[in-house]
Amino acid sequence: MRRRVDFLVIGTGMAGLIYALKVADKGSVFLLSKSSMEDTATSYAQGGIAAVMYTPDNYEKHYADTMNAGSGHNDEKIVRITINEGTERVNELIEWGTHFDKETTGKYALAKEGGHSEFRILHHKDNTGFEIQRALGEKVRNHPNITILENYFSIDLITQHHLGRLVKQIHNDIECYGVYALNKTTNCIETILAKTTMIATGGIGNIYQTTTNPVFATGDGIAMAYRAKGIVKSLEFVQFHPTSLYNPGEKPSFLITEALRGAGAFLVNKSGQPFMDKYHPMGSLAPRDTVARAIDNEMKLSGDDYVYLDARSVSKTEILNHFPTIYGKCMSIGIDITKDMIPVVPAAHYSCGGIVTDEFGRTNIHRLFASGEVASTGLHGANRLASNSLLESAVFSHRAAIQAASEVTSIDFNEKVPDWNDKGLVLNEEMILITQSRKELQSIMSNYVGIVRSDLRLKRAFDRLAIIYQETEDLYKKSILSEPICELRNMINVAYIVIKLALRRKESIGLHYSLDYPPMEDNHLTNDKNK
Repeated sequence: MRRRVDFLVIGTGMAGLIYALKVADKGSVFLLSKSSMEDTATSYAQGGIAAVMYTPDNYEKHYADTMNAGSGHNDEKIVRITINEGTERVNELIEWGTHFDKETTGKYALAKEGGHSEFRILHHKDNTGFEIQRALGEKVRNHPNITILENYFSIDLITQHHLGRLVKQIHNDIECYGVYALNKTTNCIETILAKTTMIATGGIGNIYQTTTNPVFATGDGIAMAYRAKGIVKSLEFVQFHPTSLYNPGEKPSFLITEALRGAGAFLVNKSGQPFMDKYHPMGSLAPRDTVARAIDNEMKLSGDDYVYLDARSVSKTEILNHFPTIYGKCMSIGIDITKDMIPVVPAAHYSCGGIVTDEFGRTNIHRLFASGEVASTGLHGANRLASNSLLESAVFSHRAAIQAASEVTSIDFNEKVPDWNDKGLVLNEEMILITQSRKELQSIMSNYVGIVRSDLRLKRAFDRLAIIYQETEDLYKKSILSEPICELRNMINVAYIVIKLALRRKESIGLHYSLDYPPMEDNHLTNDKNK
């Protein structure tokens, strides 16, 4: 089956929905979701969206906080664009029906999170992402120019090499003509021709054993772009959220938002002793990379499987009003957070790298845009400042929409694109091979490419991954395609890039922390070379 559309959007989280709404008046839009439209990483976001709203906060303070968190590795121009345009984008979300919490005075109730010097986090209780998804989803479903295609798994971007043309290695003569997508309802692979394509597929968390990401966050967009010779960068900077609920066997790991620490909760070891002050002057509200490494170090020094977050000093009224989801979740496993401490452990949370884009969301592949966690705009540098991610999606989906709308009228469909050819392939019945390879991949990444790394660990990960890669490629080439084999292939592609870029970086900066290159100020974190 062949379909044609002006604007193709792969991914239905905040980045994809904002872009779709902004281009929909300029042409037809297809929104592709690998599950349901509401099942996105955005829906899981608890904390909120950072933006300058009131004094004494200002753009320069937000800029400084973002640069400091990112270890100065950020693109200064992109940081200023994001922060300066962020307030307007947040107000637009409000106009579209997003409800952020307010004080009795009518002002927005702003929270403070790690790395922020001011209260600037707009939130809806502790399920902000869910509220944003709700508001945007309602508008999308009511727009006549938007067609929602649920249960569609995007396999590969369509470029010149599908026409039998060789693409030069200089990466500047590539064009995207759409995508081959598996209709999971019919099990048929459809050819979707598009004048412009937006990748908004989210993150890579499931290349690790423990992650706060939903199960479908398998790096699909990054892998597709990489195979199409798209430029990717900064994937060595994987952010581990310091505080996911320690509840073995649960996937995804339940996130304990940083805003709870902003409200007064603090980290202690299993003996009940606070420990963050010896790692950073901001204590439990230090930037996430510092907090995650500190917890990792404390667990390795003690041999414990977790530390505690002590929220007992936060009033019960505050807990029930602002953190009802966390309260309810913990109560469901027998923990009353107004009386009991919360067992927490770091979990893979956010990729600060991805597909390289410019200030208008453009990739090096013509007609292809990217926004959200899948993109590498340069905003986050070596470590994302808390709650800057939703802001980034809003700003650059807006900018990409303006750019794509200006280009679409001069683009024609490429009718020479062939349909997917699966003749001669067989239905793969060896699901055990796929499942086991996925577990092996996650074990490799968690054990060797986690919070603390070394050249030896990375080299071992690279060698182990090469075996799984070859086994998976052999299986892929002879099988009728299914979501599990395609996801595994994507995860291996992304893990390879993470390891490759980590090996290349001969320093410790931000989220990439190597025992071989410890920064002087963090020597106390590396006093045990066997950790």
